[in-house]
Amino acid sequence: NGFTSESTEELKATMGYLKQYQVIGRKLPSEAEPEPTLLRMHIFARDKQHAVSRFWYFVSQYRKLKKTAGETVSVNEIFEKNDRIVKNFGIQLRYISRSGTHNMYKEYRDTTLCGAVEKMYAEMAGTHRARFASIQIIRTATVDAADARRASTRQFHNSKIKFPLTHVVSRASSKTYEKTFHHKRPTTFA
Repeated sequence: NGFTSESTEELKATMGYLKQYQVIGRKLPSEAEPEPTLLRMHIFARDKQHAVSRFWYFVSQYRKLKKTAGETVSVNEIFEKNDRIVKNFGIQLRYISRSGTHNMYKEYRDTTLCGAVEKMYAEMAGTHRARFASIQIIRTATVDAADARRASTRQFHNSKIKFPLTHVVSRASSKTYEKTFHHKRPTTFA
């Protein structure tokens, strides 16, 4: 028939491809340091392997420690507690452009933090041409309505907000009343 069913991997790629992981790693134990300090990070990645790779990339930048001299203790996926309510998320980030390094603060409305981060990556790619690898998320937080800074976020905090239907095509109640041609134009506005 010409239609093929999509595999689950293709569906995951189109719907919510980022997940939040908590990655814990440390330096390999030695006689000089039998119990090294644990390093913990929250990483947004498509899968566990990608999260571990990003973790060691950031650790090697901020600490004098490489993956060859360290070990990954645990990798856990973090799920949203309540993904049915729309929340405001603030994301503090750093990105490398063609001219230098820039710090930014962005706000998004979404039901999950992963969804807000996906929106951030899409916006950064569109407006600033920033690639995924050149963006570092420094901090994420749920922002209260009173503390929201951006006008694009605050415009939805009106309790009397309305989303009117501007173009409604009336349909026949049953197939017997359906007509191909009518003697007058339909009224599509309220």
